[in-house]
Amino acid sequence: MSLNSIFQYFVPKDKKFFPLFEQASTNLIDIANALNEAVNTEDLEQRKLHYKKVKDLEHKGDDITHQIHLELGKNFITPFDREDIHTLASALDDIADYIFDSANRMELYHVDEITEPIKELASLIVEAVTALSKGMYELRNLKNVRSIADACVRVNSVENKADYVYNKAIGDLFLYEKDAIALIKYKEVLATLETATDMCEDVANVLESILVKNA
Repeated sequence: MSLNSIFQYFVPKDKKFFPLFEQASTNLIDIANALNEAVNTEDLEQRKLHYKKVKDLEHKGDDITHQIHLELGKNFITPFDREDIHTLASALDDIADYIFDSANRMELYHVDEITEPIKELASLIVEAVTALSKGMYELRNLKNVRSIADACVRVNSVENKADYVYNKAIGDLFLYEKDAIALIKYKEVLATLETATDMCEDVANVLESILVKNA
C-alpha cells in the first residue's frame, strides 16, 4: 500500500467536491442532449428553444464550477490533489463552453440547414460526455480504477471518430461548397463542435492523471 493510499484512509469522506463534480458531469449530459436535439429538429422555433436551453445549462455549469473553486478556497483537506481539482473543474467547464459556443454560432450565423457531419459530431459529444459522467461518478471510489480507465478509453475513441468526421467534412466543404460565406460559417461550426470533443479528451487525461497519483 502506497503512502498516499494510507493517507487517503484517514481523510474524512468528502461531501463537497464529489457531489459537485457529479452535478457538473450530469449537466454536461443535459447540455449535450439539448444541442443534439437542436440539430435534429427541422422546426426552427423548436431549435431556438433548444439553443436557449443550451445557454441556460451553460450558465448552470458556470455556477457549479464557481462553487467548486469556492470550496477549494475554503477547505484545507481535499479528496485528491488541489491542483487536479481545479484543473478538472476548469476542463469540465470548457466542454460546456464549447457546446454553448457551437449552438451560439449556429444561431448567430443562421445555419438553418443542418448537415450530417454536424449531427454526427453532436451525437459524438453526447457519447463522450456520457462516458465521462460514468468515470466521474466512480471518483468517489478510486479503487474502481478499471471503470474510470474504461471511461477514459471510450472518450479517446470517440474523439478519434470526431477527428475523422471533422476532417472529412472540411475536405468536402472545400471540394463542393461554392459559397464562400457558407463555407466559413460551416467550417467554424464544425471546428467548434470538434473542439468540444477535444475538451472531453482533456477531462479524460485529467482523470487518468488522478488515477496515477492515487494508485
